[in-house]
Amino acid sequence: MQAFIHPTLSKLFDGIKGFQQRFYGLHSTDMQHLVEHGQRPKVLLIACSDSRVDPALLTDAAPGDLFVLRNVANLVPPYCLEGKYDSARSAIEYAVRDLAVEHIVILGHAHCGGIQALLNTLSGQKPQRDFIGDWVSIAMDGCCRYAVDQLGGAEADNSGLVREVDIDSLRTHQHLVERASIRGSLDNLCSYPWIKERVDTGKLGLHGWWFDLETGDLWATNEDNTAFLPVIE
Repeated sequence: MQAFIHPTLSKLFDGIKGFQQRFYGLHSTDMQHLVEHGQRPKVLLIACSDSRVDPALLTDAAPGDLFVLRNVANLVPPYCLEGKYDSARSAIEYAVRDLAVEHIVILGHAHCGGIQALLNTLSGQKPQRDFIGDWVSIAMDGCCRYAVDQLGGAEADNSGLVREVDIDSLRTHQHLVERASIRGSLDNLCSYPWIKERVDTGKLGLHGWWFDLETGDLWATNEDNTAFLPVIE
């Protein structure tokens, strides 16, 4: 007896069939190698959960190429030992300490709903949700540190709120906030002692990418992660 397939999910099942034909048919030795020897990805890619920005599709990655962490607004929380249930920190730790990835890429994108939620919070309209508002507040420091600076405003006050940059200016230049958030998450990565040690010894590279949904262009941070430069335009 065949399982019932909901019409909405039928396309996904067809995709799984295609995957099976490609990687268990045409490239079966590759999958068998991954099964027998385990995964050895060289890249941890931290991406947004947005359905329009799938990192494997964007990069044409094969099974075993990427260790992927996805969450709202591709955020990295700062290092903290409090609390036992944290999928983001756990995934980062496993990728770095157990898989020994050589690069961490934070992939953000234009028109990010998580960053829009952050901007709403800055304007006094925190989302009426159980988790999203607090989660996107992780990006507050990066926004204040980098986006405000680029727009010529003052630094944030002790509460972390932007005072001298009009929220409309931030909304108009949301791409700057998205990129600032990526830089803030790169800073947060360095708060993990076992990441900083690997970065300092040259064993691990940190990178920020920003994908333009409207054009398909990709921007990446320079060597010291202080600016974004076009890679594909």
